[in-house]
Amino acid sequence: MSFSWPRNTSGSSRKSWRKYQETGKSGHHYLDCCPCDPVPDKRYKMDELMYVFHYRLIYTGRKQICLMHLQMNFICCPPRHHTLVLGSSGQLWAFGNGSKGQTGSGTTDCSLSPALVQLPWTTDSSAAVPSDLKISAGWNTNFTYSSPAQRVHHGQIIGRLDEAKLQKWLSQRHGSTEAKKEIAKMFLTSSSLVASFTKADGFLLKADALTVDLEAASRTFDQMLKIPWIKQSVNMKVLINLLVASRTLLKCPEILLVLLSCPLLLEDSNVMNMALPVAVVIDHLNEKTVSSLRSWWSSLPVSLLIRHIMVFKQALAFMLANGLLATHNGLVRCLLNALKLLYKANKVGRSYKVPLSTFYVEEIETTLEPFQDFNLWLLYAAEEDQEQTPAIFCRYPFLFTLVAKVAMFNISARVTKVAHRFVHQMALDQPEIALTSPTDSAPPPVFQLTLRRTHLVEDTFRQLDAAEHCAYRRELLVQFKDDRKLMNVNKKDLFLHIFDELIAPESEMFMHNESKTLVWFPPRPKVEEKRYFLFGILCGLALYNHTIIHLPFPRALFKKLLRVRPTLDDLKEFQPVVAESCRYILEECSPHEVQTLETTFTVSWGGEEVELDPQQPRKLVTGSNRKEFVAAYVDYAFNKSVEGVFEAFKRGFFKVCDIRVVEFFQPEELQSVMVGYKDADWEVLKQNTVYEGEYHAAHPNILIFWEVFDGLTEDEKKKFLLFLTGCDRVPFLGMECIKMKVAVLPNATELHLPESLTCHCLLLLPMYGRYPVDRTMRSRLLEAINHNRGFWK
Repeated sequence: MSFSWPRNTSGSSRKSWRKYQETGKSGHHYLDCCPCDPVPDKRYKMDELMYVFHYRLIYTGRKQICLMHLQMNFICCPPRHHTLVLGSSGQLWAFGNGSKGQTGSGTTDCSLSPALVQLPWTTDSSAAVPSDLKISAGWNTNFTYSSPAQRVHHGQIIGRLDEAKLQKWLSQRHGSTEAKKEIAKMFLTSSSLVASFTKADGFLLKADALTVDLEAASRTFDQMLKIPWIKQSVNMKVLINLLVASRTLLKCPEILLVLLSCPLLLEDSNVMNMALPVAVVIDHLNEKTVSSLRSWWSSLPVSLLIRHIMVFKQALAFMLANGLLATHNGLVRCLLNALKLLYKANKVGRSYKVPLSTFYVEEIETTLEPFQDFNLWLLYAAEEDQEQTPAIFCRYPFLFTLVAKVAMFNISARVTKVAHRFVHQMALDQPEIALTSPTDSAPPPVFQLTLRRTHLVEDTFRQLDAAEHCAYRRELLVQFKDDRKLMNVNKKDLFLHIFDELIAPESEMFMHNESKTLVWFPPRPKVEEKRYFLFGILCGLALYNHTIIHLPFPRALFKKLLRVRPTLDDLKEFQPVVAESCRYILEECSPHEVQTLETTFTVSWGGEEVELDPQQPRKLVTGSNRKEFVAAYVDYAFNKSVEGVFEAFKRGFFKVCDIRVVEFFQPEELQSVMVGYKDADWEVLKQNTVYEGEYHAAHPNILIFWEVFDGLTEDEKKKFLLFLTGCDRVPFLGMECIKMKVAVLPNATELHLPESLTCHCLLLLPMYGRYPVDRTMRSRLLEAINHNRGFWK
């Protein structure tokens, strides 16, 4: 007869025990310590026993009254966990670490006081106490039994791998029957697989530390699976089926990490029978086990963490590529949740262990129906993820490539614009339903700005301030009073020139860094706070209407929009000299050297002196508070000094853009989408150019054009890009997305200048023939790109 609780991590009892021998000395009873006690040869006085279990309890100098007069037969002390005491009357007491339920209390609480464990003969007065009752404990599992105990060694665990066995397998060319049976046994149970890679010093690890050597497991699997006969002998079907069947009661989560270290789970042929079941098991784990998994993943080396990520990432890609989302939706959701756990585990402090691009699933771009997923996301926005909830990819934006994130943002904007048009049409067709009052007029379907080029900022801000906030999310139209045409290029012109004016020092809206290359919000603004609110609306309108703008802010701006705290690296981008001084104090100075610098918490920022610690003016920076000093400097520069104006800017920005969709982006991604890049690869532009009509790549005029273009300065090439596309910056996708088309300008003479249609990236190039053609071409091209459509010069 035996009873046990609650689990054994390695699959079997790791220690055996011998009965304590009583010896009478000086009127005291003595007990020999069990083999698992940290001081195995020491003997303890019975009435002082509870003083000395300092390995399990902090020494308090107080006797545990409940055990003082108890006659004890056995005491078991497995390493680092808990203690069991068996009384001669059959009562069993437990105390210590209960994180795995090993104290038998029915909870996972830890206790310094012995608690009675409920056994059949203690809860039922009619039950007899076994005469030869014994106890045994190992790791997180306890046993009571009434038959002679047998010592169990590691080597007796069925299927456990050791180095000699591994080398024997690796040395065989075809594999013996015995070897194949041994391999089958190794992958038959969790016990054998976990025991094969349990760390030798596992009992010395902290509670909840990972007790299996996953690097050894990964190396071993790689060695084994390179040999065909071994790979064919590995069958994990029984093991994985058992894990799925017992997923809600899993007591050994380490087995999941061992399985994820096996390359077999990376193969497409094993997605359905290996990777997916493991994801299902993880999806059903309790909160505490999930927390342990995240902690273990965070501690893994980068190479192993990537392998685990790739198991689920490639499985998800397989499901999408094969059109299995609809038929296996619940399983896809399990994969998404497993990747979400890994994504959270990947974040360590303010940085990431592996690049975020590791999580990108490109198949989402090519196979997912974005409108359908976006609508599901809106439909279930108020509901928590549950087993019956469909797989909604917008809930896992870290899996999206930047292209997919931009696509979802554009869908969000498009849906909103269409909704405004629908409301407008409803008001026209059925005013009695759509309008609240007969005197109301139909809301306009668009948001139109009518501007003077000579008063661009004044007119824009006045009309933004006067508009209803809901109007910002309608389709934007821009009209200039000196040219009444409504063209898309007008929007590009607006954003191009208004940001140039606002960023210029003459606007007095921003402070510039020492090199005059970047701007930031000033600690003491010279203009009213409302202008920053309107500036935020303007930035939001640019993003909402897919227009790249000149926004020379440090990345801290985009971090703050996404609720990411700026760091010393952001200060380095804006004020490199100040940041280098901070880094020097932090990393290179000894405490004594910091003291000799006589640096104080009084700093200069934005042209004024600032006390970083107002409670202690002129406080010295020391070796013990230098981290506090640097953190306070960064916090003041990017947070405290700009709190009012930044919040106004942010409020304006999110009046236009849906914050839920903007938060799909990482700060560097949002920056690249809004601002683009300065550096252009002109060779890519040339390679991607297509020719129409009479022109072709070998046409003499085209050859001369590219000779002339190659001879332009970098600034002149940027002007040409502006002339061609309406923007002088490279889109976030790079020059690859600019497909220039070149055609002959109809009815042109030698005096005509090249023309462009920016909406189509179309260059209309006259067929020049006057000798020397290259000089004529250069002269006309420079005149065209410097003319800049004539309106702004």
